[in-house]
Amino acid sequence: MTRALLIVLDSVGIGGAPDAAAYGDGGADTLGHIAEACARRDGDRAGLRSGPLRLPHLAALGIGLSAGEATGRVPPGLAPAGPVLGAYGHAVETARGKDTVSGHWEIAGVPVDFDWGRFPATEPSFPPALTQALIAEGRLPGLLGDRHAAGTAIIEELGAEHVRSGKPICYTSVDSVFQIAAHEEAFGLDRLYALCAVARRLCDPYRIGRVIARPFLGDPARGFARTANRRDYATPPPAPSLLDRAAAAGRPVVSVGKIADIFAHRGTGRAVKAAGNDACLDAALAAFRDLGEGGLVFVNLVDFDTEYGHRRDVPGYAAALERFDARIPEIRARLGPGDLCVITADHGNDPTFAGTDHTREQVPVVSLGPQVRPGPIGRCETFADVGATLAAHLGLPSGERGRSWL
Repeated sequence: MTRALLIVLDSVGIGGAPDAAAYGDGGADTLGHIAEACARRDGDRAGLRSGPLRLPHLAALGIGLSAGEATGRVPPGLAPAGPVLGAYGHAVETARGKDTVSGHWEIAGVPVDFDWGRFPATEPSFPPALTQALIAEGRLPGLLGDRHAAGTAIIEELGAEHVRSGKPICYTSVDSVFQIAAHEEAFGLDRLYALCAVARRLCDPYRIGRVIARPFLGDPARGFARTANRRDYATPPPAPSLLDRAAAAGRPVVSVGKIADIFAHRGTGRAVKAAGNDACLDAALAAFRDLGEGGLVFVNLVDFDTEYGHRRDVPGYAAALERFDARIPEIRARLGPGDLCVITADHGNDPTFAGTDHTREQVPVVSLGPQVRPGPIGRCETFADVGATLAAHLGLPSGERGRSWL
């Protein structure tokens, strides 16, 4: 069978992009700095992990060599112990951003060639016309937040006031996002989703990439915690993506995690929601087991980014990488003759870096499968090379951007 499995390790960058300094990210290196921190024992946490970063299976596939190509140095402990088993390289983003939507669209062959709208780091951050319209159409008593913030921090800060007042918590970041956090019970989950749909329409004139529903539960005494019922409301890609071409050709497509939301449910086939890296990978492998000829499974593993990168949690990030690495043999065992798996990332989120935002980085490109010829594929001048390679493998029409390394 000829099928494809595309795994995005959300935020696992491998060194600053050539233009990283223009984004304030000069020197960022997510994977390299985590490995260095672990080598210094700064990645230790009792009951979680200790010692050097251990990624033997990813190292064997060439991810450390990918990082070496990108930065000139192989991160500590990530050189392969034996023959390289995968085809490896690194990719440079051409889109003008370092956000989830731009990264995923470019991976699927549609680099963003325009500037997203962003809200300024002022307080208030949102245009008065936008907030007034959202309050009126959402029949709200007002809004809380209205500024740049880290999601977990602002929920802890304003969660009690939100429950008391009924005002949703609205915040943004350096990315092109409008995020709305609300208590699933006190405010209502369906009401939050409906409000985000309104906000999506209102944000369109501002060219905002995503409106994100951020539901949470808890109380002031015990604290608040976000739930797995996040939902992204993205604007659709401006041109047909790899997913569109697969769907148009009648191929089975399965989108796992937040992939369907990122592509505005266009060409995304059967959408499977799951919470957490392991659950998303479980769902992807189950879907791949039953996938028909010429099909594609596309999965995002978001925990690296949301749980550890944004929270600047080096030990947590390292442990998550090690848990994924331990599942590489399971992934390889699921690939039949003619199958191809590509592992990549959409941007960086260096947990050793200043702030809590994404970092503009190059990303690893590792491919494996029974017919993959191991060795270097070199530098991909755009993330779209991933989509072009998968299209070539699946016998789909090529997009306008990207070059296959097959």
